[in-house]
Amino acid sequence: MITLLIIADDFTGALDTGVQFAASGTATRVVTDIQFDYGQVDEKVSVLVMDAETRHLEPEKAYDVVYHITKKAVEHGIPYIYKKTDSGLRGNIGSELAAILDATGRKSLHFFPAFPKMGRITKDGIHYIDGIPVEESVFGKDPFEPVTCSYIPDIIKLQTKIKVRLAEVESGQAEDRQASEIIIWDAQTDEELEALGRNLQKEGGLSIMAGCAGFASVLPKLLALEGRPPGIPDFVPRFLVICGSVNPITVSQLDYAEHHGFLRMKMSPEEKLEEAYWKSIEGQKRLDHLKELIESNRCSILDSNDYAGGCSTMGYAQEHHIDTEEIRIRIARNLGYIVKELVERGLEATMMITGGDTLMGCMKQMDVFEMEPICEMGPGIVLSRFRILDAECQLISKSGGFGGEQLLTDLAKQILAEHK
Repeated sequence: MITLLIIADDFTGALDTGVQFAASGTATRVVTDIQFDYGQVDEKVSVLVMDAETRHLEPEKAYDVVYHITKKAVEHGIPYIYKKTDSGLRGNIGSELAAILDATGRKSLHFFPAFPKMGRITKDGIHYIDGIPVEESVFGKDPFEPVTCSYIPDIIKLQTKIKVRLAEVESGQAEDRQASEIIIWDAQTDEELEALGRNLQKEGGLSIMAGCAGFASVLPKLLALEGRPPGIPDFVPRFLVICGSVNPITVSQLDYAEHHGFLRMKMSPEEKLEEAYWKSIEGQKRLDHLKELIESNRCSILDSNDYAGGCSTMGYAQEHHIDTEEIRIRIARNLGYIVKELVERGLEATMMITGGDTLMGCMKQMDVFEMEPICEMGPGIVLSRFRILDAECQLISKSGGFGGEQLLTDLAKQILAEHK
């Protein structure tokens, strides 16, 4: 029976939130079908995570998608609903929080934006990334969806007229229930998040909530969604990183890994943007060559970023009249096609995919619509499993903005530890 529904706006976010429950021993599933029939869920599953893919939609469309998902959950009798938001505050936060309130008919929704163990904290309503206001961080420079404001009430008010206010912890009073409102909570530590959650639970304030994986990590205990934690399974002793993220944090991880022994295979603009290329004779030969390269190296990277001395993806796109949104879609789709073809050619590797768009592109190409998160291999680094071609596969995923410079080399040590 589903106790908690989590609605995420992209695939990596769905996984890094769902894994908070899976790692605590709760049967958790992540699905990508927004028409999913809640009644068809295995009775052992307590947490269902739905990737609504609303990150890049227009605000009105994102509202509609989240509203209908939520309304259906209410009608099905799911007691707890959690709107997962991006820890860097990208996406349609205002319209989606409004949709949750409107669909449930509740008067208040509590929003916890902080993810302290990843350096994302909220103080006086201002969101910080590693001590820097979010608009001045790498998220403010995102080429597809830059965050232009750090004061969270102002971000939300861009998309909804619902009242927004900062919580007053000192008062200890329940919220004003005369008008619908979104209440934002400051937090700088995991301990603060847990204490806030306990207090709200006593007031019955957790039926609808919002936040990133940070607040989600304290919910298994609060909602009694704990069991026997799973162990980390054996890995295929070959590590392949598929990178569709242009986040500078990820780029620094790729640079570090390349300088420490990873083979880095860089894609041309044509390879990133032209699906017809991969289905041509030349493209098929390129796929065979990629498989040979990956199999002859213990650690490798397939990288969609531009590089010094190479052709500009943006320049190629302009020349061929491809707009920015189409660039994002085509890169994700082509990376997905490459992964599918490599798997069907018999490649055996432990794969890691960075970026929610890339992960969704890969899953769509392989006709995979459900995944089971297993555990975290590090903060925001999720190990999941899924089935393809009658076989069970493992996959590591992460959002572009997560992790330190040595992340990939540290993961390689874990994956290859037993096969030196």
